[in-house]
Amino acid sequence: MKIVYSDKKSGRTAQVELDKDKSALLLNMKIGDTIEGNIVGLPGFKLKITGGSDRSGFPLDRSIQGTIKTKAFRSMGNSGKSKGILKRKTVRGNMVSQDVEQLNTVITEYGPKSIDEIFPKKEKQEKKGEEKK
Repeated sequence: MKIVYSDKKSGRTAQVELDKDKSALLLNMKIGDTIEGNIVGLPGFKLKITGGSDRSGFPLDRSIQGTIKTKAFRSMGNSGKSKGILKRKTVRGNMVSQDVEQLNTVITEYGPKSIDEIFPKKEKQEKKGEEKK
């Protein structure tokens, strides 16, 4: 399972891959629940679950209870011809199960580490065609 954690203040995000033992700690948690940062290697931090997706790419939906995959009516945009139109979209319930592949979280309480330590810096990639000098 992948955990994507983000910081609203700086706008940065990072991703951590969890093994099966640690991901088992998250089973049966719901969207809106708070988890300890120790699970993802951030001691002292607290993370709030904001969403996610399953193995098939279907998103978790806060309004559907449980772990089921179902088709729900969703309004499609507010502009143009689609204004006010409802369509059926496949979504998964709000509870974390073994089928969940990715969980999105946001940092709610900060620990002793600084923001720069938490979010690894990416090296700038060179554009194609440019040579190193």
